[in-house]
Amino acid sequence: MVGGSATYFAHAARYFSPVGVVGVVGTDFPDSVIGDFSSRDIDSRGIEVAEGKTFRWAGRYEADWNTRTTLDTQLNVFAEFDPKIPGDYRSSDYLFLANAEPALQRKALDQVETPKFVLADTMNLWIETARADLDMLLREVDGLVINDEEAFLLTGKRNLFVAAEEILKMGPRILILKKGEHGAFLLGEGLRFALPAYPVAEVVDPTGAGDSFAGGFMGYIASVANVEPSTLRRAMLYGTVTASFCVEGFSVETLAHRNRAQIESRFDELHSLLSV
Repeated sequence: MVGGSATYFAHAARYFSPVGVVGVVGTDFPDSVIGDFSSRDIDSRGIEVAEGKTFRWAGRYEADWNTRTTLDTQLNVFAEFDPKIPGDYRSSDYLFLANAEPALQRKALDQVETPKFVLADTMNLWIETARADLDMLLREVDGLVINDEEAFLLTGKRNLFVAAEEILKMGPRILILKKGEHGAFLLGEGLRFALPAYPVAEVVDPTGAGDSFAGGFMGYIASVANVEPSTLRRAMLYGTVTASFCVEGFSVETLAHRNRAQIESRFDELHSLLSV
């Protein structure tokens, strides 16, 4: 089943803005998937095809969908990946650094000339094994998106808002804290915004929901070309909506086959939940 951060992010972001993807796949990766990118106006010139097998991950979710156990991880060609940003991508104003080793994220960031807003993702593994590189990355990005457990691990604080304040001192201007079915928080200087998840009737597979959220969030920001507080709040809603489509199917089978009208309909429903 096709997955990966770039796949989910790109399929969500393209509803709002043109998107270019940088990554690596093996010779076993289906040509049809690359063709599907092109048919949906996703620029795939930054995808390198390397000799060998594509990265693979297998996991098991518990009944609550919040607890996940990794069963197998095979880095394959990703183990030797050296990101190279295509020339015309380097002038991009908005950049998402998907979850990867922080040294690789910094290497990609260094190749983009003067981005206006950079959002990064990370995970427990890099917090525990690549902390020095991660600390440097946090000083160079505008935003960080992580879940609550990652925030606790990163700071050693068990109070969510105390942990958030500590992370903001590390460099990012904004922090997005993901809480799965319980929604997400957006925090920054003078900025606190809590958002519930969109009420999905049936969750099929939550894999990729975080990257789909990031795609909707960044895609909307790029479409309006500013990061004012009101824009960031609206972007949170759009990210939540694109994530809700992701979890309704395996891979991108649902996310890839929506339209902007369906996204706007769910945006309006979610917005109505915030009204008193």
